[in-house]
Amino acid sequence: MSKSSVAVIDYGMGNLHSVASALEKVGDGVNVMVTDCPETILSADRVIFPGVGAIRDCMAELKFRGLDEVIQEVAAQKPLLGICLGMQALLETSEENGGVECLDVLPGAVKFFGSDLRDAAGGRLKVPHMGWNNVVQAIEHPLWAGIPDASRFYFVHSYYVDAPEFVAGSCDYGVQVHAALACDNVFAVQFHPEKSGDMGLRLLSNFLNWDRPAAFFPVTD
Repeated sequence: MSKSSVAVIDYGMGNLHSVASALEKVGDGVNVMVTDCPETILSADRVIFPGVGAIRDCMAELKFRGLDEVIQEVAAQKPLLGICLGMQALLETSEENGGVECLDVLPGAVKFFGSDLRDAAGGRLKVPHMGWNNVVQAIEHPLWAGIPDASRFYFVHSYYVDAPEFVAGSCDYGVQVHAALACDNVFAVQFHPEKSGDMGLRLLSNFLNWDRPAAFFPVTD
């Protein structure tokens, strides 16, 4: 492994212990730093932006701690992995809380599943989307290395990402959910890799070994 440090952004909203523990499990010798210090985040070789909860609170905490601009700077410079709410916050806007402006790192919007979500057979689907779902890979990417297509990952969310320009993977839950996005050195996932067993750990391991952007190609049959 050519790099040795990863910062997990702490803004008071995330499964930080679970993410840090998973990183320590797969990153032999990697320095895992859970921090809200801008200087520490900017000095790390890689950055993870996790999150759970409401997007309005997320954005308020980021701005209060001066981390909104830090994340935008990181996204332009080094490998960044957004997880769950962290993924949603990277987009332009969210419908949650009546509409919230997000970080505008990636083009796209976060939308509500709705109160009458149905599967293809007309059966009622519960919101939040909580549990395991298959993620179909849309592109070849270093973070998918060693992960079979349509592998199952663990989700917990009431709002879903609609960002068709940079889709790296999707799943079906009444609507097409853009479950993974990739653009240059940014990769973001709606699911929780730290709760997704061996495949989630493999994705985190791939992230720790990902040094720079590569050419990404659509997956073909």
